[in-house]
Amino acid sequence: MVETLCRFRAASLPTLPRSLNAFKPAAPTLQELFAAPGDAAVSGWALAQIKPQGDGPLYWVQEARTLRDMGRVFAHGLPPVLRRPILHVVTRNAKDALWAMEEGLKCSSLSGVIGELHGDPQALDFTATRRLAVAAERYGVPAFLVRTNGQADLSGARRRWRVESRPSLPHLYDPKAPGPSVWSLDLFRARDMQPGQWDAAYDRAAHHLNLVPANGDGAVAQSTSRYG
Repeated sequence: MVETLCRFRAASLPTLPRSLNAFKPAAPTLQELFAAPGDAAVSGWALAQIKPQGDGPLYWVQEARTLRDMGRVFAHGLPPVLRRPILHVVTRNAKDALWAMEEGLKCSSLSGVIGELHGDPQALDFTATRRLAVAAERYGVPAFLVRTNGQADLSGARRRWRVESRPSLPHLYDPKAPGPSVWSLDLFRARDMQPGQWDAAYDRAAHHLNLVPANGDGAVAQSTSRYG
């Protein structure tokens, strides 16, 4: 996958304000994440929402093409709280990847399931995504379907995001070095949260997320507390 949680770039944004809203991850369900090929922010966004379940491992499924585009999972690049054995599966096609995800979601001891698909495969339709959502909710395992270079069609996912890397914040002790990761988030469909756009700052050591509205609208930021 990636050797770091997020692709860092030289800092060029001002420090995000202190009055941020803590992000509340969704109850275990299916979330769909869209990103450009090679942008590791999408993986970081998925990982940042996963809370460890005891010693439960992560279950990570990659279609062969996404493995070539995004790289192999690298455990030492994960947040410290998620550095545990990873069940990594590589499939030949999208149909097999969706099957592997659904089977993994039936194991309630997993901390989370991440699946990566490229483009718009025929096997990925509303029925397939709804099956994943139902399995995630039934067995209490959060699921993230990562779509690189894909189009947003009908889906059973409860939250649907577009994710993009932003320049990192300045480092606390060296303003010329990259600091905390920042992602641009566009929640364009959701059943349990008001859609909106945010910049998300990630505290890697604490495995904690904060949001600031991308358009400066404080009311939008407040919606994360009500719907998150």
